[in-house]
Amino acid sequence: MDFANTPSFFRSGPPPGARLAMAVAASVALLVGDSYFGLMEQAREATSLALYPVQRAVNMPAQAMRHVSDFLSSQTELKQENTALRVRQLEMSAQLSRLQTLQRELDEVRKLNGIKSSYHQQAQMAETLYTGRDPFSYKIIIDKGSDANLKAGQPVVDATGLLGQVTRVQPLTAEVTLVIDKNQMVPVMVARTGQRAILYGYGGGVEIRYLPQSADIKDGDHIVTSGVDGVYPAGIPVARVTRVERNQGATFARIATSPLAGVQQTRYMLVLGEKQAPPRPPEPAPIVKKSRGGKKAAAEE
Repeated sequence: MDFANTPSFFRSGPPPGARLAMAVAASVALLVGDSYFGLMEQAREATSLALYPVQRAVNMPAQAMRHVSDFLSSQTELKQENTALRVRQLEMSAQLSRLQTLQRELDEVRKLNGIKSSYHQQAQMAETLYTGRDPFSYKIIIDKGSDANLKAGQPVVDATGLLGQVTRVQPLTAEVTLVIDKNQMVPVMVARTGQRAILYGYGGGVEIRYLPQSADIKDGDHIVTSGVDGVYPAGIPVARVTRVERNQGATFARIATSPLAGVQQTRYMLVLGEKQAPPRPPEPAPIVKKSRGGKKAAAEE
């Protein structure tokens, strides 16, 4: 700019040369002051302190966006982790259930192997395949049949007591009617006294019928097979007496019992061999007598 030709009313302040000298002097003074007294550092600190609120205000939107992004990302990760943990929990729960089932079945098999030698006859282990189709009868289908030499009438037991007997045999399977079926009757006796009786199934449970009021039987008595029918070996646990009612005027006592075997949940069982009962003694020969007319006639004593 040509200051010489500039109008006087536009001119203000010292001339350019003086301004330059003042700037150089100020720069030198600042350099000397900064070198000896740290004036620039103090100035920078003061400026930084003064501008800090402005910097915070400027950075707040960016920080807020970053926090929101981190929060949303954290929520997504937590949801994914929670879902993975739930799936893992379900898998572990299913695995635990399978292990518990296998452990229970293993315990059943071990108990059956333990009692197998206690029966003085051949016994085969069998497994339940499914229940019968008739909902009003209590029957199960097992995985042994005529190919394993099973026959109708053979007793079936589990580790705790009598389950029932084989009632129908197919080549690969067999039907077992449980003691709680309404068509089942088992000759039994009271283990404590030897009192003989008949135990009847009534469709879901068992009871003793037609026992006199004076019979020596009470709550808690154990009922075992008597072995007098030629089907069930003697001494197999069958039931436990839960209630005895002796009503005045009644001929027989009402005796409620609870089956000892797992009739509704047993998976493994033993099918006992046929009991070899001794042959019945021969019938006595008829005695031949002479009639008054000299003819012979046969009469039984």
